[in-house]
Amino acid sequence: MPLGKVLYEPGDKMRHVYFPTDCIVSLLYVMESGSSAEISVVGNEGLVGISLFMGGESTSSRAIVQSGGSSYRLLGQRLIDEFSRHGPLMSLVLRYTQALITQMAQTAVCNRHHSIGQQLCRWLLLSLDRLPTNHLIMTQELIADMLGVRREGVTEAAGRLQKLGVIKYRRGHIEVIDRPRLEQMSCECYAVVKRETDRLLSPR
Repeated sequence: MPLGKVLYEPGDKMRHVYFPTDCIVSLLYVMESGSSAEISVVGNEGLVGISLFMGGESTSSRAIVQSGGSSYRLLGQRLIDEFSRHGPLMSLVLRYTQALITQMAQTAVCNRHHSIGQQLCRWLLLSLDRLPTNHLIMTQELIADMLGVRREGVTEAAGRLQKLGVIKYRRGHIEVIDRPRLEQMSCECYAVVKRETDRLLSPR
């Protein structure tokens, strides 16, 4: 799953679901003009392709690998067959879907009401939760596309975080060196999503 790989485009008929292990997949909404904004991220806590078992075979979003790594790929029909047994998998997948909807809703609110700096902090934290290290390979241009903002805004926000000693940034590489400070500088949106995801997906 290399960085930038597109798993599906809006309207594509889905044939597989993906279970990321150490990569991150972004779900983006793409406008007619070609501009886009991230609506959620999926890592080792979830799966990509919920439309298959929700009754549809396609979606209006694009799925693109935000951080390269590996994932398991499964024929969608296999998941549908197991889902139809109404067993433990169905319960788990439905709880994950609720967590994903919470993330999407909170992202929409965050993009509307919070500064680029706060959005960047939220985005970094959500990414860190889905990676085995505190190091991200990501250009500012790609981050700007994810957040749906101008690159200059991301450059300014990232520069401020680096000046404060929260991150180290060099071209295409971000290392978070002070996570507690990053959480303090983020808006409440990250905590809302983290709390709800932990509640829904914790072992029962």
